[in-house]
Amino acid sequence: MAYDEKLAERVRKLVEGLDAETREQKMFGGIAWMLRGNLLVGVVGDALMLRVDPEVGKQALGTPHVRPFDLSGRPMNGFLLVAPEGCRGPALKRRFATAFEFVGMLPPKRA
Repeated sequence: MAYDEKLAERVRKLVEGLDAETREQKMFGGIAWMLRGNLLVGVVGDALMLRVDPEVGKQALGTPHVRPFDLSGRPMNGFLLVAPEGCRGPALKRRFATAFEFVGMLPPKRA
């Protein structure tokens, strides 16, 4: 499955603006960015994938354009997909900041 290159470029610019250890890799048929070895955000198809605090994720599921991230019939706790309509303008930066705030608190993963 191809992913939205324009959305990926917008996310890439946000990641490049961080003063943190990040890397980009292909994942879930799309592209993802890792922060100190932990999944931060990604682009899957035309949607933005976010890793957030599980409680924040539960609350976000009640908002427009947000759905659980589910590859196998079992949604992943704390992972969300946001439709393109929910990533327009400053919304992308706000959603990215929410993911960075949570993932930035996680301990680094060993290689």
